[in-house]
Amino acid sequence: MRSAKVSRNTLETQISVELNLDGSGKARFDTGLPFLEHMLDQIARHGMVDIDILAKGDLHIDAHHTVEDIGITLGQAFNQAVGDKKGLRRYGHAYVPLDEALSRAVLDISGRPGLVFNCEFVRGSIGEFEVDLINEFFQGFVNHALVTLHIDNLAGNNAHHQAETIFKAFGRALRMALELDPRMAGVMPSTKGTL
Repeated sequence: MRSAKVSRNTLETQISVELNLDGSGKARFDTGLPFLEHMLDQIARHGMVDIDILAKGDLHIDAHHTVEDIGITLGQAFNQAVGDKKGLRRYGHAYVPLDEALSRAVLDISGRPGLVFNCEFVRGSIGEFEVDLINEFFQGFVNHALVTLHIDNLAGNNAHHQAETIFKAFGRALRMALELDPRMAGVMPSTKGTL
């Protein structure tokens, strides 16, 4: 089973993540950030991964440290759970619409961190959640999951819809990239012998 448990404790946050890459889309969150939990649930459901996150952070200041550290810890768990990557499809992509909004996510489980994030949100916050933190979440994830991720919001005039299509597209791309390809069994998906 491709799974991991990771804890991260800093001066600002205490976070624990349990991740099962061969799950059924189950999710359990206690982060103090309802909108982020709604978005993380999209990753679980559309990625068909099980995610359990408990986070305590300095939310009395703002959500920045908590969101970034959740991304970092989830990335660390992903990197552990994915293992040697043998037999993986490696690449995944998805376009996801929601009413007027459309986003694309393209993922490479490459072993090299890289994020390209193109989204001009139509407003600065969704409820009390600052939309800038979405980029921070994905940057933390990418840096520690060691993946390359391109996210593009292609259309949208509702910030909630923009965000939701981003997280759903990421979940779908993740699901595709994590699939085991029977023709690649025991093989590292690269011509150089490494990702």
